[in-house]
Amino acid sequence: MKNLVPQQAIERRIFVIRGRKVMLDRDLAELFGVQTKNLNRQVKRNIRRFPREFMFRLTKEEKAELVPIWHQFKSLKYSSALPYAFTEHGVAMSATVLNSGRAVKMSIIIIKTFVRLREALITHKDLEYKLKELEYKVKGHEVDIQEILRAIRKLLEPPPQKVRRIIGFAKQ
Repeated sequence: MKNLVPQQAIERRIFVIRGRKVMLDRDLAELFGVQTKNLNRQVKRNIRRFPREFMFRLTKEEKAELVPIWHQFKSLKYSSALPYAFTEHGVAMSATVLNSGRAVKMSIIIIKTFVRLREALITHKDLEYKLKELEYKVKGHEVDIQEILRAIRKLLEPPPQKVRRIIGFAKQ
């Protein structure tokens, strides 16, 4: 499937709010190629498909936190409406209520991006665990490691210069 939008552009639109990875309604609508009000209208018409774990509305405080941090939300500063945040499952469900070809294709790409981010996070946690494990193992061997490092430094030092003796007879 040909990517409609680069994956990095989608990744920049995924945020962690309330401990969940979400996309805001305006970003989702832009990717789906519809107006935000049309997306929200369809969601409200099919609200039974969107339980709390699929979608939630930001509070005034959450909106106020987003605006100064992210330059892309400056337009939200003067908006009276509170945006909706869609989780990975909410993205999939919103594509079904829009029922357009572009929305279906984009939802597949967006969900793949969510999955890729989740896999990267798992890999990051595995790496962090292995580093802690290595750190624990190294703690008992600090003296040995320092001795090895001294030996390596000694090997890296240039050999001492020998005094050259002149061969032959010396004139007096």
